[in-house]
Amino acid sequence: MNYNTRREAITMREYGRSIQRYVDFAKNIQDKAQRQIAAESIIQMMLTLNPQLKHTQDYKQKLWSQLLIMANFELDVDIPEDVPTCAEEANITPSPIPYPRSNIRMKHYGKNVETLIKKAVNFKDEEQKDELVHLIANFMKLAYKNWSNEEVNNSLIREDLRTISKGGLVISDDMHIEITAPTGNPQNNKRRNTQNKGKGNASYSRNRNNKNNNNKRFR
Repeated sequence: MNYNTRREAITMREYGRSIQRYVDFAKNIQDKAQRQIAAESIIQMMLTLNPQLKHTQDYKQKLWSQLLIMANFELDVDIPEDVPTCAEEANITPSPIPYPRSNIRMKHYGKNVETLIKKAVNFKDEEQKDELVHLIANFMKLAYKNWSNEEVNNSLIREDLRTISKGGLVISDDMHIEITAPTGNPQNNKRRNTQNKGKGNASYSRNRNNKNNNNKRFR
């Protein structure tokens, strides 16, 4: 038995070994007109195997590019514009995206909280500054509770805000800090909603049965 592990590796596995065989066959067709027909037929088969490409921009150019890659750019056919005709053009390595290396002092609050705190420190309007600080403190309490799954002391949030802002933001003791979004296990919430829905259905069935009994009584 001839196992795939013993066969020559194929370039694009998503199209399988059969499409690769068609490509190899098309390369050896002597008549260019017949070779063109074979190439276009292979493109249609590739689109059938990978139909989601049709929803992308310039999908035809991409299919022709993949065909030439499978042919090792040795298929002499007429191709659409903007399709690479050699391996050097096709193997364009994108520029690497640098990984952010900024240090977060308190990771459970996230980088966005530190960014907001830095902006709040430089706010000139005191009324808007107090409002922003209040919103940040509320979110910090929510983030801390989701991280620790414990009750959060407001004094802890005040101290953490002062630490992150390096003393630039101070929350007064009379500022009320609250969690502004629902917390808890989503599965528990889903189970609770299902139970409530079941209770509602049971209540509806009970009322419907009472109504039917009353109708029978007065017949």
